[in-house]
Amino acid sequence: MRILFITDPLETFKTYKDSTYAMMTEAAARGHQLFWCLQSQLSLFGDQVETVATPLQLTGDSHDWFREGTPALTSLKDFDAVLMRKDPPFDMEYVTSTWLLELAESQGARVFNKPSAIRDHSEKLAIAQFPEFITPTLVTRDIARIRDFHAEHRDIIVKPLDGMGGMGVFRVGADGMNLGAIVETLGEDGRRTLMIQRYIPAIKDGDKRILLIGGVPVPYSLARVPMAGEVRGNLAAGGTGRAQELSVRDREIAEALAPGLWQQGLLLVGLDVIGDYLTEVNVTSPTCFQEITQQTGFQVAAMFIDALEHAVEATGA
Repeated sequence: MRILFITDPLETFKTYKDSTYAMMTEAAARGHQLFWCLQSQLSLFGDQVETVATPLQLTGDSHDWFREGTPALTSLKDFDAVLMRKDPPFDMEYVTSTWLLELAESQGARVFNKPSAIRDHSEKLAIAQFPEFITPTLVTRDIARIRDFHAEHRDIIVKPLDGMGGMGVFRVGADGMNLGAIVETLGEDGRRTLMIQRYIPAIKDGDKRILLIGGVPVPYSLARVPMAGEVRGNLAAGGTGRAQELSVRDREIAEALAPGLWQQGLLLVGLDVIGDYLTEVNVTSPTCFQEITQQTGFQVAAMFIDALEHAVEATGA
């Protein structure tokens, strides 16, 4: 297959933990041809969605890890698979890219995850579709309602809807200290909607990332355990990753969500679960492949490329 990866700049990759790098390595080992481009290189000319695609060869050296061929303007439909692996923020440029990728699909391109599914799927608000699995949650701009929620639950988390890597996540305890200032700052004085949730004490045991690939749960999660003095388990916020088998509750959540998400065209999904509660459904560029593989031996990237090959074959490529 000819596989195009839409990514951040290659020099920013941390190859020892990057999931896109793991995908590339597994695909190259199977003889697939790799290409890459930046989100900013997507374009529409006439009726064709194109990009400046650069051939990519891996060296096997984790530091000096790639060699590039000659870039060429190429229609997206000329690839067997296009993988959207650009990290958030999910801003208007990201939305514009999903529009272009959706148009490319109509021309015959095979894009994973499906652009319309990425665009229509709020990674934080999506949990509301599964109320049986979530902690008490409020989404609002209204400071009075947030204060009422705090008065009821006493210990809460406040976060923006468009954050990543734990950015902008605050805990407010029973004394309500700084609640008003936090809401005013994150909510830009009522101009931005916030998510407020009852604090889940099980965060001390980690914020579990559960991967769904092709509608099937990976049998291990990565519990991202907060560093001392933190409420955020995100690896980007200093958390420590600990791979572990899915619990009975983890599997219940994963198996309940997996078929529907796969039917929407989401080849790869990252569920976030704290204790017994679903907290996010990540679809932009889920990670944790390498950490799980390094600690358990389970080949996550191989499972992903298997699923990609089957998905492409199913489209008649």
